[in-house]
Amino acid sequence: MEFISRRGFSASAVATFAVAGNTRNPAGEAMPGSPSGGADAAAAYNMAGDSGEISHDGAEIHQEIRFAAAPRQVYDTLTVTERFDQVVRLSAAMNSGMRKKLGPMPTMIDARPGGTFVLFGGYVTGRFLELVPDSRVVQAWRTASWDAGAWSIATFVLVAQSAGTRLVFDHRGFPDADAAELARGWHVNYWEPLAKSLM
Repeated sequence: MEFISRRGFSASAVATFAVAGNTRNPAGEAMPGSPSGGADAAAAYNMAGDSGEISHDGAEIHQEIRFAAAPRQVYDTLTVTERFDQVVRLSAAMNSGMRKKLGPMPTMIDARPGGTFVLFGGYVTGRFLELVPDSRVVQAWRTASWDAGAWSIATFVLVAQSAGTRLVFDHRGFPDADAAELARGWHVNYWEPLAKSLM
């Protein structure tokens, strides 16, 4: 389980949803192709995409992350357009070469069951299946690179803890070949910038 503190977090300039090894290992050592950066981020945040997060029985990702913020703040960031737009702006996707490929669409979140969302310039789109304030968000989620009609299910469960929130995340139903890329992408495009936006 990773812990992201408000002070211990430093923004990563690594790649995007299509990251390919631009990261640090849990010991804080630069891996091939990774940019230089403070060891604090690597020590406080494990970004390895294949360290037990991906099921080998099928295309599933399970991640657990702690945020130094209350469940209400995390929930609002996931469901309010202006709050999540800050996450998008801080993400690796928007701060790398992929920005040119994302498209011009603005962030839009209609947080109600059946409501839609458009994120990362239209690269990520979907629909809310379930919303339980401060507790759970379930989305039908897809990227623009997938075949028409291909959808996955992303589930965010928020658990209050004394030091903040434990987010339990499960992602299922995506193309098998995208597992490692998506696992890294959730870290550098969602969890890291989300933590920074909560500072």
